[in-house]
Formats: sequence, C-alpha cells, structure tokens
Amino acid sequence: MKTIKQFVVSASLITVALGLAGCAGMSNQDKNTAIGAGAGAVVGGVLTGGSPVGTVGGAAVGGIIGNQVKTTK
Repeated sequence: MKTIKQFVVSASLITVALGLAGCAGMSNQDKNTAIGAGAGAVVGGVLTGGSPVGTVGGAAVGGIIGNQVKTTK
C-alpha cells in the first residue's frame, strides 16, 4: 500500500509530465514558470511528508522562482 508521500510525489510527477506536453506554444518564461511550479510541488511535498499545504506552497515558490529565471537562446 502506498503512503501519502509516495502518492503526492507520483501525482506531482504525472502533473509535471502532462503540463510539459502542452508547452509547445509557450514562451520561455511560461515554460520556466510551469517547470518551477512542478518541481516546487514535488520538493514541497517530499519535504513536508506529503502535506497538501507543503505541496501547494512548494508549487507557488517554485513558480515564482521559475518565472524570474532568465534564459538565453
């Protein structure tokens, strides 16, 4: 039987994978925001033992950081 921590990590990874599949028409900043939010959700969920608040908080922080990352082509 899976623990809530494993469920949150699995669900977050699936969400990130599905989200990245729809990134074809996105700007680099939008892509970075989505990637940051997905990674933040996974890290927040893991660090808080699968807490929904930790997962959402991690997604918010990751999205903000991803949005601010500057990339060059």
